[in-house]
Amino acid sequence: MNDPIEYDTPHGTARVVLDRARGRSTALLVLGHGAGGDVDTPDLEAVTRTAMAARVTVARVTQPYRVAGRRSPAPAPQLDAAWSAVVTALRAERGLGRLPLITGGRSSGARVTCRTAVALGAAGIVALAFPLHPPGKPDRSRAGELLTGIPTLVVNGDRDSFGVPTGGGSVEVHVRPGDGHGLKRDPAGVAADVVAWLARRGWADHTAEGVSAPAPGR
Repeated sequence: MNDPIEYDTPHGTARVVLDRARGRSTALLVLGHGAGGDVDTPDLEAVTRTAMAARVTVARVTQPYRVAGRRSPAPAPQLDAAWSAVVTALRAERGLGRLPLITGGRSSGARVTCRTAVALGAAGIVALAFPLHPPGKPDRSRAGELLTGIPTLVVNGDRDSFGVPTGGGSVEVHVRPGDGHGLKRDPAGVAADVVAWLARRGWADHTAEGVSAPAPGR
């Protein structure tokens, strides 16, 4: 993994770990973290490794509030603006603007990417541990954020206290048995789900060494 790169945003400095795939990249996958977390969670690291093996270039973005050492997230408009600034800057990097753009993240980061994907011109969305509602408050559903019209993969554990979205239309939901919001039980399985979904759409190379062939959607 490479050293972080810093990007200025309207709400402070963001930090990006950019891992370019070996050889010709098939897509750019940009991933964000959860509200109080970082980009080194087991699921994000596993997705990064597996996607890189499938010739996907991966950028993991740390929001400015986390770079500044705060755990409480910034307001949604600030998160969205900072994220959008970083993704736009990444697209201007050498060789990245020509690649299909897939945006994603876990938990709060999944919400950010859903809210911004259309404006950024994303071809696909990867939402890990999408927080359907606050714990114990199913009446406060965020399901509408998933309805972007863009092909979207949701990967949630069946024991997620934030709920599990329902698939349909452009939204495909994979449910990991025995896993919670952290998706820590089987990070490799989460990564395999993501890369198989990317490969079915031509955004990852399933023939690369160590990458499983794409299975039919669930």
